Amino acid sequence: MDDLTPRVMALPEDNPLRVELEARIRGDLADVGRAVFERLNELDDRIDQLGADIEQLSGAEHIESEAYLESLSQLRYRYYEALIAFSNRRQSLGLPQLEVLKKLPQELFQYAEIQVGKVEFVGAAIRELQNRVKIRPDQTELVVALEELRIQRSRHIADLRIAIELMEQLNLDSTPYRTVALQQGNMVSLSLFDSGVFMGMVKDGWQRMRLSLVERAPDGVFRFLLFLVTLILFFWFARVVRRLTRKALDRSNLKVSNLFKDIMVSVSGGVVLILGLLMALSQMGISLGPMLAGLGVAGFIVGFALQDTLSNFASGAMILIYRPFDVDDFIEVSGATGFVKKMTLVSTTIATIDNQILVVPNNKIWGDVIKNVTAQRVRRVDLTFGISYSDDIPRTEAVLADVVSQHDKVLRSPEPVIKVHELGDSSVNFIVRPWVRTEDYWDVYWDLIRAVKLRFDDEGISIPFPQRDVHFYPAKSAAEAGQ
Repeated sequence: MDDLTPRVMALPEDNPLRVELEARIRGDLADVGRAVFERLNELDDRIDQLGADIEQLSGAEHIESEAYLESLSQLRYRYYEALIAFSNRRQSLGLPQLEVLKKLPQELFQYAEIQVGKVEFVGAAIRELQNRVKIRPDQTELVVALEELRIQRSRHIADLRIAIELMEQLNLDSTPYRTVALQQGNMVSLSLFDSGVFMGMVKDGWQRMRLSLVERAPDGVFRFLLFLVTLILFFWFARVVRRLTRKALDRSNLKVSNLFKDIMVSVSGGVVLILGLLMALSQMGISLGPMLAGLGVAGFIVGFALQDTLSNFASGAMILIYRPFDVDDFIEVSGATGFVKKMTLVSTTIATIDNQILVVPNNKIWGDVIKNVTAQRVRRVDLTFGISYSDDIPRTEAVLADVVSQHDKVLRSPEPVIKVHELGDSSVNFIVRPWVRTEDYWDVYWDLIRAVKLRFDDEGISIPFPQRDVHFYPAKSAAEAGQ
């Protein structure tokens, strides 16, 4: 019938074949219309009878009857869909619209309103059950009831979509109902989405947000002020804790490094600030349990991704425990040489002699040889002086000993060492090794070099430069070679 009707209507109006076929199609459509009407009347009678009998049932029979009644209602609206298609064919043949379709829009609006009410009621019940399940997740009865409500909501949304489809076939405005179907459904359907639905969702969201702000604005302002006050108090408390920690470590008899003191002061203040932030968030009504659980999972992921950084933390802890250096120590490590200015659990800041700042990761320091130049209170100055082979060795020893003894920063104990060290290619080399305080090392080093040079000049002791003797043998002539 669907294929034949357009072909018949495409024939010329004065074509005898069209006239004959059109008459037959009109008769067939009339028979189809009567069959649909009869079927609708039967469904109405069955729905009314079942609705009357269902009140007397209970238990499983009641549930089965409700499901059967729901299926009959859906079938009824499917017949309406077929009836709409049938009416469109009648109108294409010039026949008037069916009388029953004139009452259908009102019935569809009423049915859609009922389904919207069911969907919103079940949605509110689902939200309430979800909150209870979060509080008591071990209650299987709540979980089962929640799943049943979700199934029931899906069924009501499916019924609402049937009404929406029929409305669209009758060119009725179904925007409010599509908005509800999108908001309450578990997935977005492109067939339900358009500009009108989008604007309806925006207006509905704005209305809910405005009502929520009006109702909760005083509590929100109070909680925000309480949040700020809590943060300010804990900032002040963190400063107090840092000062108390610093004083306690300074007065303690424990031999801890300045680096350890700095780290402990920083950690104590940080712990207080974190506690303050958590308490402030709790005042805002934010649940800390899920947030801490999320932070734990995020911490595991971040820790796996930042293995090198965690290695720096571990190396920083080892440096604090074993204390290979302290603040203001002069160290050589990982190709960096200078004074230690600051250390965190991640890196160490070193200032070079020419005042450059180097930031070295702690795992580079702990995994390499650490040379602490200023770790000891005294150091030995190693100097080497060379004299000519023609100079007097005992006299040179006496001159060097006199120069060293006259310097006021050279320690008397341990005693300086002045010895003939080696016989070089061009000179006899003396080693001069006095002991000084660590902070006087470079002053003594430079002073002794200058003083020895001046004293050698006064005493006539030469400091030879590298030299080489070259012996030249002239070549003999041929006559001399023959003799």
